[in-house]
Amino acid sequence: MRDIDMSTKYNPTAVEAGRYDNWQSKKLFAPESNQEIQGNEPEPYSIVIPPPNVTGKLHLGHAWDTTLQDMIIRQKRMQGFDTLWLPGMDHAGIATQAKVEQRLRGEGISRYDLGREKFVAQVWDWKNEYATTIKQQWGKMGLSLDFDRERFTLDEGLNKAVNKVFIDLYNKGLIYRGEYIINWDPQARTALSDIEVIYQDDEGAFYHVKYPFTDGTTFNGKNYIEIATTRPETMFGDVAVAVHPSDERYKDLIGKTVMVPLVGREIPIIADEYVEKDFGTGMVKITPAHDPNDFQVGNRHDLERINTMTEDGHLNEHAGKYNGMERFEARKAIVADLEAGDYMLKVDPIVHSVGHSERTGVPVESRLSTQWFVKMAPLAKQILDMQQNEDEKVEFVPARFEDTFTHWMENIRDWVISRQLWWGHQIPAWYKNKGTDDEEIYVGTEAPEGDGWERDPDVLDTWFSSALWPFSTMGWPEKMDGDFARYYPTNTLVTGYDIIFFWVARMMFQGKEFTGQRPFKNVLIHGLIRDGEGRKMSKSLGNGVDPMDVIEKYGADALRWFLATGSTPGQDVRFTYDKMDAAWNFINKIWNASRYVIMNLAEDTPSQLPDLDKLTLADQWILARLNTTVADVTRNFDKFEFGEAGRSLYNFIWNDFADWYIEMTKETLNGDGDKAPVQQTLAYVLDQTLRLLQPIMPFVTEAIWQEMPDQAGKNADFAITRYPVVHDELTNDAAETAFKSLQDLIVAVRNIRSEANAPMSTAIDLLIKTNDDNLIRIFNDNADYINRFAHPKSLTIDADVQAPDLAMSQVITGAEIYVPLAELIDIDDEIARLEGETKKFSGEVKRAQGKLSNEKFVNAAPEAVVAAEREKLADWQAKLAATQERLTSLRSAK
Repeated sequence: MRDIDMSTKYNPTAVEAGRYDNWQSKKLFAPESNQEIQGNEPEPYSIVIPPPNVTGKLHLGHAWDTTLQDMIIRQKRMQGFDTLWLPGMDHAGIATQAKVEQRLRGEGISRYDLGREKFVAQVWDWKNEYATTIKQQWGKMGLSLDFDRERFTLDEGLNKAVNKVFIDLYNKGLIYRGEYIINWDPQARTALSDIEVIYQDDEGAFYHVKYPFTDGTTFNGKNYIEIATTRPETMFGDVAVAVHPSDERYKDLIGKTVMVPLVGREIPIIADEYVEKDFGTGMVKITPAHDPNDFQVGNRHDLERINTMTEDGHLNEHAGKYNGMERFEARKAIVADLEAGDYMLKVDPIVHSVGHSERTGVPVESRLSTQWFVKMAPLAKQILDMQQNEDEKVEFVPARFEDTFTHWMENIRDWVISRQLWWGHQIPAWYKNKGTDDEEIYVGTEAPEGDGWERDPDVLDTWFSSALWPFSTMGWPEKMDGDFARYYPTNTLVTGYDIIFFWVARMMFQGKEFTGQRPFKNVLIHGLIRDGEGRKMSKSLGNGVDPMDVIEKYGADALRWFLATGSTPGQDVRFTYDKMDAAWNFINKIWNASRYVIMNLAEDTPSQLPDLDKLTLADQWILARLNTTVADVTRNFDKFEFGEAGRSLYNFIWNDFADWYIEMTKETLNGDGDKAPVQQTLAYVLDQTLRLLQPIMPFVTEAIWQEMPDQAGKNADFAITRYPVVHDELTNDAAETAFKSLQDLIVAVRNIRSEANAPMSTAIDLLIKTNDDNLIRIFNDNADYINRFAHPKSLTIDADVQAPDLAMSQVITGAEIYVPLAELIDIDDEIARLEGETKKFSGEVKRAQGKLSNEKFVNAAPEAVVAAEREKLADWQAKLAATQERLTSLRSAK
């Protein structure tokens, strides 16, 4: 045996140590470094990483997302593509600013104490700290990123791209500034887009309040109308009460006026079709500055807009004595005063859906505000039209998510893009005489000539810059002939279904608008990582898992294997430590099998195909199984069905290679004959298997591969070797069929031994009855294997075998197996077992007959499928007949 440097047990810490730094020092992942495996004109294949926010450490969701990307890019690199996987991070606007402000609050400081410049400097320090951590985590996971091309959404190049896009959209009339009702985060003091609002059920109440008539009118014998609201603190902004125009109950009230309680302001009763006649009383108060629907009603009726709330969620001067009170404290005081003033009719507790800020978690306010918007209808139409063109469309995987995407784009609202933050891309707009009737606006990167111009202090929504990520990171718009020309559009985007609207849709319409092309050809949608009980991981539940902790215990390859094979596209995956144990055990199986193989190779054994004329049946079979596995894995990778690819690999490695073929080779390796063909077959199969595994398990596969005789001591780079391909000459249906018969025989004898409690050390007489000449030849030619794995003291293979009365038997396709074990078995137990077999075979015969008697199946199914079903029926019938015959024989022998 060869002396090799492989421990007797897989140790991920030792295997992974220093390996990633070595890859990066050699720049293996830069397109320029891949010439060894690329042809003269390699086809480009590019992925841009979904940039993680610099708000903290990566979580398991990031690990899953990036593992899938790494697998794709590693395989394409090995297949000879000119690959680029571009890394980068997102400044994450409100999320990062909120984190830094939280840190400052712990020190008793606010951003206003520091001022904009010093505060932004603090955020850059935060960014640098967490960007370093994230890159270290990427390295721990083995991600094959080209760090020479790393980008950040706030770097100079991307800022130029953002400014160009803003200015061009403004000049096209697709960006405008206006006063609208927007979602407002009172803690972060910024506007939010619709999809940055998360709805959750909160406890609240319907407050039923009297609005008295001002002119002595009575209605239903009362001098007031009843208005129900969940937000009494907004009543100071009420400017009307609305009823439906066709509501007969209230037709005589239209035009009357009522008084707003606690305010004493007179407001009219108006008619508008917005009101639902059958909801509540059919009368609603109209507060245009604090409700998006009321805003539209106010526009139609030219109503005043009274904003009653400050940026930080306190009531303002329009709220009278409640001026300066925090909104929810004010609500309590207002309710108490309504009750004291006999305005409150009743309070009905409810649980209702309330919008919360995705970033800070506080309840969102609908607030009248002047903001910048993107006009979405024409941009959305471009994308919807693009998706109808097979040559231009983005392919969603799974395809069902395109329906989700389309529905959203068809119902899209204008996008509020300005944020009242200091961390982000400052809006390239300038004002003169702002807030006056003489206000001037100029949009450009520099202020126009003349005095008095001030820049808009707001920044752009972080998704505005990340929407440009696929092309801005490639050098657009300044360097159009480099990476942009070569690698754009990108090939595949990998992301979770939770940001289809946030990010995927926005990249698609910005990409189409500014490059004329789709930003990526495929978008692979995965689910969420959940805990073992199916719950979403969160801090509040305390069920989060740090991927670095998992890697520390199990190694990166085990985590990658679990993430790669744990689910199908679009589905969630549940994380458990039992699954991680299973992943580690699988790698340990690979390690030990590889170690055995490498130790039993000669010093000069090449990892090349052996002479096919010198191969045993087992050699031919394992090469055919390898060929099938290469085809299966490649096909499933192309479909992004990584779970299926993993199952093919697992079954081939654990069952075919380790449990069967390696065991078969021991007969030759321990003998005195020519070992070279078997050694070369072992080396070739191991080499190809490691290559198939490399995109998923880059660390351990390289460690093993570098111990192969033709690689030992070379420190060669496994990441840029060639990926396996299907070899037609290795397809061997005859060998697979023959070996399957040999496997069935060995398994049958093992089952007999198990039932009879006869260990392998006990030699047995083995009788094989078959009239299939090909089967007789197979068993005779491979008698050495039968002797090794069945341990018979005598072996009889013949058509005229007479079944002993007292023997155990098994029926396999084409043969009956008998083992005379009279002294070890009870004849009644054997009869009972055969009766069970008869019942099973009868059921299979009945099932197949039923299927073949179904005219719809026979006429509609492909001819090959029907033929295969007929073959199954014949096989089950033969097994049933042989079992029944044996059962009759045993019963007569009693």
